[in-house]
Amino acid sequence: MDNLLYNETELMLAKTVQDFAQDYLAPMAPILDEREEFPMENFHRLASMGLLGITIDEKYGGSGGGFKEFSIVTEEIAKACGATSAIYGSHIGLVLQSIARFGNEEQKSRFLPPLIDGTSVGAWGLTEPESGSDVASMSTTSTSGDGLYRLNGTKHFITNGDVADTFVIYATQNRELKSKGVNCLVVDRNTPGFQTIKQDGKLGMKASSTAELIFEDCPVPEENRLGEENTGFYSAMQILESSRIAIAAQSVGIGQACLEAATNYAVSRKTFNNPIASYQAIQWMLADMATEIDAARLLTRRASILKDMKEPHNKEASMAKLFASESANRAATKAVQILGGYGYFKSSHVERYFRDAKITEIYEGTSEIHRMIISRSIINQANNN
Repeated sequence: MDNLLYNETELMLAKTVQDFAQDYLAPMAPILDEREEFPMENFHRLASMGLLGITIDEKYGGSGGGFKEFSIVTEEIAKACGATSAIYGSHIGLVLQSIARFGNEEQKSRFLPPLIDGTSVGAWGLTEPESGSDVASMSTTSTSGDGLYRLNGTKHFITNGDVADTFVIYATQNRELKSKGVNCLVVDRNTPGFQTIKQDGKLGMKASSTAELIFEDCPVPEENRLGEENTGFYSAMQILESSRIAIAAQSVGIGQACLEAATNYAVSRKTFNNPIASYQAIQWMLADMATEIDAARLLTRRASILKDMKEPHNKEASMAKLFASESANRAATKAVQILGGYGYFKSSHVERYFRDAKITEIYEGTSEIHRMIISRSIINQANNN
């Protein structure tokens, strides 16, 4: 990391997490990927290092800091193990942030400590079988009465869903109200009428758990509602706006891993008695990878600074997520190409990076959605000038 962009404390944080990630997470990553096994020990180690409490006030057991620190940690974890970074990003960027930003004091004191100390895993339920990018069209319902909400419906593609204990769930009171009728509720795994079904067969991020959530007349106390009634859609949009910074950081980490693997191979692999790094074709691929990854890191840094300063950052977060995710995929493709046949096999690691990278262009808003967000922001600014 550049000393001009990061202060001494941030550099120390990066070095600490990098050492841990490379010494412990990286060796386990291919094993966990092969087994498609949730890395609970990784999760508990992150908790013991205080990394699950980043961005959260110390009075709730958090470690403080902001999205600058969160991005730094996420990048280093992703460079070592993409699946662990997906678990980490969802747990903090979606679940803890939802409770910390929209919960009242009682809710924050009740829900945050076990999520921070690793006692509880968090999952965030928004996506549905017929409602992905069009969030306002969700069909999961929350009917109120007698101090309870009754949840009915299905969520799917939910990260951490198969192992989580605490769920932040979005449901509508009236589908005709669209965005104006959505509630945000905290649901405990042991709630009657609630079940999870693991979704297997993913292309990448195989060690992160993905599940379908099914609610059948599931009772949730009204005191578990985050924020005012019918404001869930707006809180979800704010959470997504900032969590995209974490996906950008994750993408930077995966891209950096691709660059380092490709460079190490290029300087050691020889053809015609010369290292392939001496050939212009390889040099240009490495140059493009390095330039794009650095640019993605800078975009992510800018978005995180704006977020921490409580400045508008919707466009900037989308730009970071869009560019970083696409550059990570380009880096992964180039890394496989540079390694040739070796890159096509799991022993090279870049095969896993290639598979892990793809989802970054899809979750937290597809690339197409982010182009819409960015262009609308530009056009609106032009119209207001």
